[in-house]
Amino acid sequence: MCGIAGFCDMTVAYEGEKERWLPILEEMNRVQKHRGPDGEGTYLKDRCGLAHVRLKIIDLVTGEQPMVRRTAEGECAITYNGEIYNMPELKAELLAQGARFETESDTEVILLGYLRYGEAYIKRLNGIFAFALWDGRRQELLLCRDRLGVKPLFYIMKGNTLVFSSEIKGLFAYPGVEAAVDREGLCEIFALGPARTYGKGVFRGVREVLPGEYLRFGREGLKRAAYWRLESRPHEDSFEETVERVSGLVQDAVRKQMLSDIPVSTFLSGGIDSSLVTAVCARTLAGQGKTLNTFSFDFRDNSRYFKANAFQPGEDRPWAARMAETFHTNHRFLECDNAAQYDCLFRAVDARDLPGMADVESSMLYFCSQVKEYNTVTLTGECADEIFGGYPWFHSPAAFAGRNFPWTPGMEMREMLLDGELLRELRLEEYSLAACERTVKETPALLGESAEEARRREISYLNLRWFMATLLDRMDRTSMHSGLEARVPFADHRIVEYLWNVPWEMKSRGGVAKALLRHASRGILPQEILWRKKSPYPKTYDPAYERLLGERLREVVSDTGAPVRALLDREKVEDFLSSPSDYGKPWYGQLMAGPQMMAYLLQVNYWLETYKVRIV
Repeated sequence: MCGIAGFCDMTVAYEGEKERWLPILEEMNRVQKHRGPDGEGTYLKDRCGLAHVRLKIIDLVTGEQPMVRRTAEGECAITYNGEIYNMPELKAELLAQGARFETESDTEVILLGYLRYGEAYIKRLNGIFAFALWDGRRQELLLCRDRLGVKPLFYIMKGNTLVFSSEIKGLFAYPGVEAAVDREGLCEIFALGPARTYGKGVFRGVREVLPGEYLRFGREGLKRAAYWRLESRPHEDSFEETVERVSGLVQDAVRKQMLSDIPVSTFLSGGIDSSLVTAVCARTLAGQGKTLNTFSFDFRDNSRYFKANAFQPGEDRPWAARMAETFHTNHRFLECDNAAQYDCLFRAVDARDLPGMADVESSMLYFCSQVKEYNTVTLTGECADEIFGGYPWFHSPAAFAGRNFPWTPGMEMREMLLDGELLRELRLEEYSLAACERTVKETPALLGESAEEARRREISYLNLRWFMATLLDRMDRTSMHSGLEARVPFADHRIVEYLWNVPWEMKSRGGVAKALLRHASRGILPQEILWRKKSPYPKTYDPAYERLLGERLREVVSDTGAPVRALLDREKVEDFLSSPSDYGKPWYGQLMAGPQMMAYLLQVNYWLETYKVRIV
């Protein structure tokens, strides 16, 4: 994985002022160096500049970027972040057609494929990617992002100049791009956060290339085009055929995503998602005489304070141990304490450039930094719940009847601590409902589907466009902040396309959550893992952590210089801090309740202060 950045302006001859423009590209690289600590490069031509920092995974010797290839009509250059998992097949095809390769990298596969087929070649790519490609023949810049948006790509128009970057901080490295937030941005933070509207970057003027789309920027301006969309159609396979198809797709996706010139590892919680990924990886490596490194996460003394509830019925550690023993992995139990989790709250903001999933994100950031000490590539079980229907709102009557996002059914908890005048101005409920409704209207409908199944399809689409996108952002920023590449086999677009049309009675056969995935894992996983009840990513139950958050939030609200102070009702905050938190009433998803709301407000304050955010 890597970090990319650059700028393009059809009216500027950059090469004549290298001493002015090269330092800007170098600064864009510097602020994203964590994404690519192994190397960096720049490319500057009239009308376009590209920057790249590299994390070496494939072709450790010759895969430097930006990569340039010259033709009789002009030269093309690419800066690319990602992995193309079907690279071997694509490269073989290009070689058969006479292409000449100078490297062993997937970057060159994209570049030579584009030179031969143009943007139509994007549809051939199976992987996670974001890239910028300067086509000197057409005097155009192409910005492209993978189908599910696993890899980020932000941009902003600064006058006639298009500025782009893997992370928002790269945009701020360009002169004159400021960190400003207007009413819409505050609504994103308080009505939708830690999610955000796809296509928007919260800061005023900041946008993102949408998943499954590419942009062309040239003399005729900026143009968008979609190369991939979900399509709804009747599912004609029997249950047995569906099970076989799903099993084959998942195993193939995992094996493809093991493509690497350095050892891979897996995150292993002991749940079915990570266990299936681990089992396939472990068996594949065992056939090569190798042992898989696996990692599980928990919090210090959590067994002492753990409280079972509907969302987390049990602890993960025994199940991870059972998997590690069965598949003979080299397993490490990693733990995070209160101090590390609290400190990482603010490093997580640095990683995302925005307030995020509070300690759900800060702990993942910490764990990724620990995994990086052993491995640079890891595979995870992320996205299975969104695709196979593992969340309670896929069948919750409240979610089916509600008009808002099922993971944030109301604004009560979000509004309870905010200043009254601010609430009247922002109208959070209206903003959230409008955002949800726009996505519902985009849902690809299936003619003849029952009202219940049509609504379930809407909930599924909301999950893919919003909830899964938030988790993918979390995974990318927390891993890449430590120079760790985290891969997500369940986000293979072939799996998403197929599962999109599988009926609910197959996905939850017999009323069992994710039954289809369980049936597809038979013969691969032990029975007790196969039918284990879902338990999500762990969080701390130590009351000392909640007390720490309360103390810090009280200090912030008492500080007249704290930027978040003006946005809060201090009396309401004090009342909230004086009452016990409700672990059973989440305000975002299954893991963010009272303590996480306090942590989120602390992140907001740090973000406003550190990024010198100007509210306009």
